[in-house]
Formats: sequence, C-alpha cells, structure tokens
Amino acid sequence: MKKYILTMTLLACAALAGAGEIADDCTYNGIPLYGRVQVVEFMADFTVQKVPFRPDLRVQNTVFSPNKCGEWQFVEFMPDFTIQYVEFSPDFTIQMVDFFPGLP
Repeated sequence: MKKYILTMTLLACAALAGAGEIADDCTYNGIPLYGRVQVVEFMADFTVQKVPFRPDLRVQNTVFSPNKCGEWQFVEFMPDFTIQYVEFSPDFTIQMVDFFPGLP
C-alpha cells in the first residue's frame, strides 16, 4: 500500500512539473500558440490570465496572417484554438503587447 501511495504521489508531482510550461517551439500541449483564437466561456483549449508583467507569453493582436509565436488574430468562427480568461490557476499567463510578441 505504501508503495502504491508513493508511486501515485510521484506521478502527480511529475504531472505538475510539466504544467504551465510553454515549450521552446512556442507550443503548449502540442498546439502552436499563434494563429486564429476564439475567446469562449467554457470548454476552452487553454485557460489564460492577463498579467501586466512577467508573462509566460507576450501576445500581439494581429489582423492578417498570424504565423509567429504570440501573434493572435481574435475571431468568432473557425479558430485554431480557444481560450478562456480566468483569474486563478491558468494554464499560462499572457501580456498583451503592441510590439515584440512571443516568449519573454
């Protein structure tokens, strides 16, 4: 029984260690963090929190061809991924910027 509890604890710690980290190739759980984005209230691909400084990702709102890390085009239909704004326990944090989007 002790071995089972120890194994489950180690697995939980390993899962938490990878949570909230954006990969160097600007993906989160294998999904690129650029493109067409839809803001939804429920069942989002990611939960994000807007912060004024020290974000996990700097995001620039673009109108045409968002194809670089952190370039998001907000749409109502046919998104590449969806986000939900939250105040607590986000998947990652974002800072809206006018220039130099991407990983800090």
